[in-house]
Amino acid sequence: MMINDFNSFKFSGFTLHHTQFRTNYSLFMPFYDYMYGTMDRSSDVLYEKSLTRPEESPDVVHLTHLTTPDSIYHIRLGFAFVASKPYISKWYLRLMWPLTSSYMMLIWICSRTFVLERNHFNKLKLQTWVIPKYRIQYFLKWQNEPINSLIEEAILHAEERGVKVLSLGLLNQASYYSFTFLLIFFSLNNSLSIFEKFLLKINFYLINLKIMQGEELNLYGKLYIHLNPKLKIKVVDGSSLAVAVVLNSIPKGTTQVLFRGKLSKVAYFTAIALCQKGIQVTTFREEEHKKIKMKLNTKLRDKLALSKNYAHKIWLVGDGLTEEEQLKAPKGTLFIPFSQFPPKRMRKDCFYHTTPAMMSPTSFENMDSCENWLPRRAMSAWRVAGILHALEGWNVHECGHTIFDIEKIWEASFQHGFRPLMIPS
Repeated sequence: MMINDFNSFKFSGFTLHHTQFRTNYSLFMPFYDYMYGTMDRSSDVLYEKSLTRPEESPDVVHLTHLTTPDSIYHIRLGFAFVASKPYISKWYLRLMWPLTSSYMMLIWICSRTFVLERNHFNKLKLQTWVIPKYRIQYFLKWQNEPINSLIEEAILHAEERGVKVLSLGLLNQASYYSFTFLLIFFSLNNSLSIFEKFLLKINFYLINLKIMQGEELNLYGKLYIHLNPKLKIKVVDGSSLAVAVVLNSIPKGTTQVLFRGKLSKVAYFTAIALCQKGIQVTTFREEEHKKIKMKLNTKLRDKLALSKNYAHKIWLVGDGLTEEEQLKAPKGTLFIPFSQFPPKRMRKDCFYHTTPAMMSPTSFENMDSCENWLPRRAMSAWRVAGILHALEGWNVHECGHTIFDIEKIWEASFQHGFRPLMIPS
């Protein structure tokens, strides 16, 4: 279940402060009100009443997670002046490591998804939910099952509340269940026939064989649809809009681009779209060249090249871009990320675009904090995609290795007032 206790406490303290005036000054830390005698006597009663209020049911939910330990201060539960600016690790936040460690322990123990933000746009009620896990935990194999359990629990809870669309943010679309867990699940699931269980076991055995061979399993939410085939809620990974944003971030007249970084669903479909437009796609790592080549049909493969030349001025980059590689880029190079996380900026004489994102319309309400490292009022493409699916009434999932219509979702974003971010000067 989602927790609403914090918001209920905040609501009761806020209400009393603005009606009684001389009470409940500390909305988030009532310890000081108790200490100095400014806690209103009716606080506990109002708090209990607020807990009985029916929980607001959103139309769209964006499911994200924490990034670094001090990112807890960048959300609404932290410091407003920090959250109002793009996230950058500050020296004074590092000095707060004892408190940060306490927060980490609390999150580790409680481990419950919570509501971060509530917005309204075009009659839609929107919420952002946070999985209480840090980025580093998504790379620990023994954390896969707990993370996936939290994600699935959030999807099922959203289903119960009548949510129309749930978009998967950051690394929530890249988690996977272990083979052992899947075997137990299929063995206990009486709704499947013996033959169906056999086929599913063989299928997931082959998938896990790829994991053991070093390939990352990344089903982009498809696994949750397999486990819960009767879901009414639509699960959206937002890859189509992310691809559209990357494509439209490339300056007009570009004839060739360089790909570098960990290849993803967004990277593959971006490469395919570029080849279809007649733009040459170049890589300087043979492994990346082979993977992209496998995704292209024979007619497009002549647009893919392998080269050791670093002279390209447009680089499409993902996770894994090294500092050494950045230093080899020519002056004035434009780095355009296709990944969820931005590269570390090593060059002052080059340009760095943001991760795929769009500026929200002025009518988008309650945008009082930045989404991670993005500018004020900017939203990640993955989050915008979920909103567009609800606005347009697209009754389809966008997950797994399939993708929604790139041109269609790009046009829809403009029709609803979203705009691309400007290339930094």
